[in-house]
Amino acid sequence: MRGPLLVIVGPTAVGKTALSLSLAASFRGEIVSGDSMQVYRHMDIGTAKVSPEERERIPHHLIDIVDPDHPFSVEEYQRLAREAIEDIQRRGRLPILVGGTGLYIQAVTHGYLLPGVEGNPRLREELHRFADKEGNEKLWEKLKKVDPDTAARLHPNDRRRIIRALEVYEGTGIPFSRLQRKSSPRYDMLWIGLTMPRGLLYERINRRVDQMMAEGLVEEVKALQSKGYHRDLTSMQALGYKEIMMYLDGEISLEEAVEAIKRGTRKFAKRQLSWFRRIPEIHWFDVNKPESAEEIWELAAGKFPAYKE
Repeated sequence: MRGPLLVIVGPTAVGKTALSLSLAASFRGEIVSGDSMQVYRHMDIGTAKVSPEERERIPHHLIDIVDPDHPFSVEEYQRLAREAIEDIQRRGRLPILVGGTGLYIQAVTHGYLLPGVEGNPRLREELHRFADKEGNEKLWEKLKKVDPDTAARLHPNDRRRIIRALEVYEGTGIPFSRLQRKSSPRYDMLWIGLTMPRGLLYERINRRVDQMMAEGLVEEVKALQSKGYHRDLTSMQALGYKEIMMYLDGEISLEEAVEAIKRGTRKFAKRQLSWFRRIPEIHWFDVNKPESAEEIWELAAGKFPAYKE
């Protein structure tokens, strides 16, 4: 039989963390992060990680597992997340997969089989040189021409994954998106999606960025630079880190960096919603409506009655 899995998704800043902590406390749950940037150590403020106190209260998995210079992949995430989920299930607890990285989450839940195409060092170096000269946006546009579906789900600054998708296309003549195959759902799942009116979400995003600045995002990025982590790393392309590094390198003002983070995060939230809207299993709830919390709890209780505390 397929084991149970509760999945909580939605755009950044919508309230996934608060809901996951509440449900984990009510349903003997443990949380598996579905965030592609929370896997990295030393990146706490900009990725909005849960506090050490919250992690002490509710076990969390796949947070702080690799250093920022580790070339972390979807395949690696898929394997580690499944191992964590199955370990939680074996111990009689409810795994709760929570996050906003759609590809990572669906790689776990729907079993994306990822193309095993050999690397092409010559092409990879050529594409890196092109991006260095013309910029990441132009590289992304190259991918958009041959594989618009993959381009739509990748941030233009995600150079490593854009290059990998171009490498796959060059090696096979087939877009990366068409080589990905999905198997049957791996778990007995309940999907919860959180949303709110766009204007309110954008206000929350802006406030969150201001809070990150107040908590010391600039100092966090300085510390990363002092450890030798540079802007070409995938981890340092994360929203917040790239812009602050540009500020520290004297390319833009702090005010321009903050505005760029807010603008980029708003665009990112829009892409997240577009991704998750394509998943028919999701039960959507407007977190602004007072009745949503009770409705979510009742839905979870009906699906996973054996786990209720």
